[in-house]
Amino acid sequence: MSANSGVDRYVAAARETMARRQADWKQMKRARFDTCAVHGLYTMGEALNSNQGSIIEPIYMSTSQAYRDSDEMEAALSYQIPTWCYSRIANPSMYYFENTLALLETYGAEIEASCVATSSGMSAILAATDSFLAVDPGDPAAPRNFVSTCQVYGGTFQQFSARRAQEQGIDCRWVIDSNNMDEWESKIDRNTRFVYGELPSNPGQAFFDLKKVIDIAHSHGVPVIIDNTVGTPALMRPLTLGADVVIQSVTKTLTSSGMGIAGAVIARKNLVSNFASDEMKADYAMYLKALPNRDFGQNLSPMNAILSLSEMRTLRSKVDLFSRNTQQVAEFLQGNAMVSEVGYLGLESHPLHELASRYLYLVDSEHDAQYGQKVNRYGHLLSFNVSGGVDNARRAFDALQRIWRATDLGRIKSVATIPAISTHSQQGEEGRQMAAIPGNMIRLCVGGEHVDDVIADLEQALDAVHGKVSVPVPSEFSYGGASGSTLAQPGE
Repeated sequence: MSANSGVDRYVAAARETMARRQADWKQMKRARFDTCAVHGLYTMGEALNSNQGSIIEPIYMSTSQAYRDSDEMEAALSYQIPTWCYSRIANPSMYYFENTLALLETYGAEIEASCVATSSGMSAILAATDSFLAVDPGDPAAPRNFVSTCQVYGGTFQQFSARRAQEQGIDCRWVIDSNNMDEWESKIDRNTRFVYGELPSNPGQAFFDLKKVIDIAHSHGVPVIIDNTVGTPALMRPLTLGADVVIQSVTKTLTSSGMGIAGAVIARKNLVSNFASDEMKADYAMYLKALPNRDFGQNLSPMNAILSLSEMRTLRSKVDLFSRNTQQVAEFLQGNAMVSEVGYLGLESHPLHELASRYLYLVDSEHDAQYGQKVNRYGHLLSFNVSGGVDNARRAFDALQRIWRATDLGRIKSVATIPAISTHSQQGEEGRQMAAIPGNMIRLCVGGEHVDDVIADLEQALDAVHGKVSVPVPSEFSYGGASGSTLAQPGE
């Protein structure tokens, strides 16, 4: 068959396209972080040639792609050429989003990575870990384990402890003191499939020396997976430090509006693993997209992909604002008599402040006319323990008037929750004690309001504990949008 006919003709054309995209990638890698966030890999040439000149990435709401003939269909569905064959697998809108996030997570380093978008942050954790935990065909009875910090989001704790350990019999080995390198080392053996960490952790602001943990894991041939949801690539990029896979609950800080659910797995190419196949190690995210996620159907919708992409364009300035606001709120709480402890890495009194300061920087601050040097930023999430126990914490929480009571974080609006009765309730008292999440802890994510108004709301709420101010009582209750409607079961 000649190169100008049949399947080979389409394969040759695809090679030209892929070479052009690779050149676009290399060119964008030379741009600053904000430029990567604004443009991604959506070029003027693509806009003019493929999208009617649209300067904003279009939302491709189509379920599938049509093909010119049987040869193109064969080449596409055998993965010989790039394809949007079906939106459960791939879609142009997802492509724009995925490549932008891969650029941001590798910014500042000469490494390549790829990204697969998922329907939620929890599905991203599932996708990132599932293939590493597969049964070894050569030794089906071989034990499997993985090592994780215990200071993780409550949903992560449940996925690991209930779904993996209890239901599948996979040994989940919790690290209690994540800054004890001997503890990490002692948990890893020849059956360890991956090491997992979340930093800064939700809600307790746990942090560990990431480079040291990576070195330990890689010395055993074990990949490192990091949840970077709270920090985002605006503050830290674990892949550039040697981590193999990064997880984002895109729902959170990356997309502060709260208008959609999304997740992502970003993996460096040629990752470390004793158990992964050569195909997995070469390009793990693309392996997930083409095979497991194709079969499990957990990919992102085109609408949420473009909504997420649009919100990522201002990520750096947004994280800077949230971080500066949160620093002031943390300093206020530290001086309030009704607060017994404040968990925020930006406070010099925090035992992990010095360590976190070695990792958490506002990206490109040294190239910013406003700063002209590298400046530390510590994110939007903090926790504080209310003096006097659980009842006082609930009184203060119930008295909030401007800060929203919700199980959410990373919003443009400030949001608070009590983790023990919400995000971390399912892991039980023993699990919460292990992760240092007491019942009187309030998690607060500071948004983009003027910080004086956030502090004023906290001050009046803490005053309400001892009756210094009255707590407003809702005049009526409405569930499901109308009074008297059926009460839905509580969600996650």
